[in-house]
Order: sequence, then structure tokens, then C-alpha cells
Amino acid sequence: MSKLGRTSRRGRRRDQAERRDTPAHDGKARILLDPTGERALAIRPRAPRLASLAGQKLGLLDISKPRGDVFLDRLEELLRNRGAEVERFTKPTFTKPAPVDLRHEIATRCNAVIEALAD
Repeated sequence: MSKLGRTSRRGRRRDQAERRDTPAHDGKARILLDPTGERALAIRPRAPRLASLAGQKLGLLDISKPRGDVFLDRLEELLRNRGAEVERFTKPTFTKPAPVDLRHEIATRCNAVIEALAD
């Protein structure tokens, strides 16, 4: 039996299964929803730049990619040399957005944040 003729888990043949670009099996139109998409582009202004790094509390966010910590170690050294106070944060995984509680902690404790990734 060909690949297209095999039965899918739902009992229909794969070549008869609903596809994104065709009407549903009953001939009615379908609406596909993408939970990550936006219908209208959200325009967000950039945050204002800090006048100086001296005396500012900066957060460095390591997204847990390989060697990101090496980059952030050097960046922390440079920022401290310019008078900034630096606090480090780490995401549990680079495959998902930072948890809400981590984002809240960074927002309440820091004047600015630098998110770094590397491979």
C-alpha cells in the first residue's frame, strides 16, 4: 500500500484527511487559529536610553544557550568598569519565553536589562 493510502490514527486515509488549504470534509469553510499570531502589528516605542551607566542597576539575562555566560561575564566586567551595578538572571531554558515571575523580578529590580544569547 502506498504512503498516501495508509490509514491515519483517526481511521481516514491520509489522502482524505483535512488539509490547511482545502475546505473541511463537509465542504464548509474552516477558520484556523494561530494562538501566537497577531492580527495587527503592535507598535511599541523603544524605551528611552539611560543617560549614563554610572550608578544604574542593570540586569543581564542569560537565556541558557551554550557560551552565553562567557559573553555575559565579559559584558559584566565592562559594565562594572563604567560604574554600573550588575545583577545576573538565568532563564530555565532557551526554548521558551522567560517565566512571568522572572520577568517581574527583573523589571522591579533593574533600570535596564540586556538579554544575551550565544552559541
